[in-house]
Amino acid sequence: MADVHSKEIRSYNMSKIRSKDTKPELYVRKFLHSQGFRYRLHVKDLPGKPDIVLPKYKTVIFINGCFWHGHEGCRYYVIPKTRTEWWLNKINRNIKNDAESILLLKESGWNIIVIWECELKKNTVDFVFSSLIATLRSH
Repeated sequence: MADVHSKEIRSYNMSKIRSKDTKPELYVRKFLHSQGFRYRLHVKDLPGKPDIVLPKYKTVIFINGCFWHGHEGCRYYVIPKTRTEWWLNKINRNIKNDAESILLLKESGWNIIVIWECELKKNTVDFVFSSLIATLRSH
């Protein structure tokens, strides 16, 4: 099946996808700040450059897009019908890199929290945020 967009339009659409300061990430950051938590962003010295680093709590937070990080069983993780092999290689590489980063962080004594994009939807966000606060306060 051919792509519904021309090559130029597809390229433009893909160029607008951000790796930092995504809407889900800004949403979590705004919530944490409103609760009095202070954090650092995208610390390059840590494996995987976590989205949010809370040094006081020795905790890192990754906010993963369901598609880009292969969230199994999620309705937002749909493998494209075109260039399927290329996309699977890319997503599987992201999954492998995520696992390696998490392992290295755990070995260094960091607590890891992973928040998926789909968990920040209206029907689940309150539970996720209350769990996040409880987890941080328990450290």
